[in-house]
Amino acid sequence: MPIPRDTVINYDLSQQNKKILDFIEDVSAKADEIQKKVLAEILSRNANVEYLQRHGLNGQTDSETFKKLIPIITYEDIQHDINRIANGDTSSILTSNPISNFLTSSGTSGGERKLMPATEEEFERRYMLYSLLMPIMSQFVPDLEKGKGMYLMFIKNESKTPSGIMASPVLTNYYKSSHFCNRLYDPYTNFTSPNETVLCLDSYQSMYSQLLCGLCQNYEVFRVGAVFASGLIRAIRFLEKHWSLLCNDIRMGTINALVTESSVREAVMKILKPNKNLADFIQGECSKNCWQGIITRLWPNTKYVDVIVTGTMSQYIPTLDYYSNGLPLVCTMYASSECYFGVNLNPLCKPSHVAYTLIPTMCYYEFLPVNRSNEVTGSISTPTTKFLNEKDHQELVDLVDVKLGQEYELVVTTYAGLYRYKVGDVLKVTGFKNKAPQFSFVCRKNVVLSIDSDKTDEVELQNAMKNAITHLVPFDADVAEYTSFADTTTIPGHYVLYWELNLKGSTIIPHCVYEDCCLTIEESLNSVYRQGRVSDKSIGPLEIKIVEQGTFDKLMDYAIGLGASINQYKTPRCVKFAPVVELLNSRVTSNYFSPKCPKWIPGHKEWINERIEE
Repeated sequence: MPIPRDTVINYDLSQQNKKILDFIEDVSAKADEIQKKVLAEILSRNANVEYLQRHGLNGQTDSETFKKLIPIITYEDIQHDINRIANGDTSSILTSNPISNFLTSSGTSGGERKLMPATEEEFERRYMLYSLLMPIMSQFVPDLEKGKGMYLMFIKNESKTPSGIMASPVLTNYYKSSHFCNRLYDPYTNFTSPNETVLCLDSYQSMYSQLLCGLCQNYEVFRVGAVFASGLIRAIRFLEKHWSLLCNDIRMGTINALVTESSVREAVMKILKPNKNLADFIQGECSKNCWQGIITRLWPNTKYVDVIVTGTMSQYIPTLDYYSNGLPLVCTMYASSECYFGVNLNPLCKPSHVAYTLIPTMCYYEFLPVNRSNEVTGSISTPTTKFLNEKDHQELVDLVDVKLGQEYELVVTTYAGLYRYKVGDVLKVTGFKNKAPQFSFVCRKNVVLSIDSDKTDEVELQNAMKNAITHLVPFDADVAEYTSFADTTTIPGHYVLYWELNLKGSTIIPHCVYEDCCLTIEESLNSVYRQGRVSDKSIGPLEIKIVEQGTFDKLMDYAIGLGASINQYKTPRCVKFAPVVELLNSRVTSNYFSPKCPKWIPGHKEWINERIEE
């Protein structure tokens, strides 16, 4: 049984923290030795699995033989094996340990979620990485154990494969696990949100009840956070809309009738007590026209904001700075559905300086060098990643052999049955902790658009465009050129497509046709995007902006003016550079939004069955 949350225990935190920090020091100093042991252990345990034997590895555990025989792969290379397991094949296909769950990756394959194998042992390893975070943080911010964390945590829909194996996003899996739900009292995992509010699938009820609990414990809050920066901003916008209801609940000691889940109501009522003074205080702050610094105003003891602000989330940094009055934005760990990887040993650094130390015990790491250059498209949007020709260059380097300043694509071999698997992340070596390298996150390979956990690549966007422009055919029109932009000035953010039309006929195109184009694009995007639109409400309606004739010529002229070669120029399919966005917006003649949400079925059961039948 878990120890009650309000039970006082005398922890020797300094000793506990020292053990964890000593562990980090030890494994980083012995990174090479540990990596060899990790690979040998994975191969030894799984010596008889079908996948390794299929490629000629028959019990050998040395890295040389492993690298010679086992190919570098992507998800598509093992999708058939994954489908066999999902469909009920219980033989040792990828791992000797049974697959207990699938973790659904927000990365996509053929426009849909990937299923990542997971075992019970792997959950223990991932949970261990969480235990490193607060001892690291406590080196920089004292007395964190004396307060609580107000973290906005949410679960998403799960599904079952035909064989009955649960498939869920990695954080949903964690929040529903015994590690989280039955955790012993620990001052570092003392959150304002009761478990019941986190485990509520209704996004409105979950958000409302978590904010209510956070507000009525406001002076106890020392840190505020969410997984992604976009999620915390969405919570602030929710507060802007509903603060009067929340104030009324705090004033009266009741919970709004819109929260209908009995378990949520019961959990909240254990915390909520009538407090007129607090309600008046919150009302006074929220009713002001200016919401700058609202986090520090409502939760005055907050020491930092804990959110991911690297990669595509960096677009939210100015907004978070505004709402937090410039509190430190802390990125604590680097993880994915495939595996948990590393931690930030300098958590109070600027977001642009975030680097993660990869923990050598988590998996076996390899790195594929990549070349990046500021091509024409990069000069007006973002640096273009040119991946080495993988048929000609398959020389991967080990963890301790990476070079400072070089960029690599991450390749992992995990305890859960992935072998030389390309994660799709591009990382840059920025330093070392003893022998363990430290990496900054550069980008997801090929991703052009992202608002929240969604990831849309150029091929998917192009296919969605092809589907949409069929609506223009009856009007003898098509799209001459297009580009896209992830607009985060709105909350939630939304995709914007800029279209320059080629009008061959004289028939006026009705507004509803453009709206149909918007919806068709959304219907053509992957289930992660559609879930964000329909269920999570983390993405707003897609927008098409029609621009004047000659706009994309102006765009090319601008690039050439910056020094690009006219012979090498190609239209960027995504833009981020502010002057380019301003140029495009200055030439917009009309704009249209998707009239309704795209189709999305909770649980994606239709997708799983379809995949397995392929």
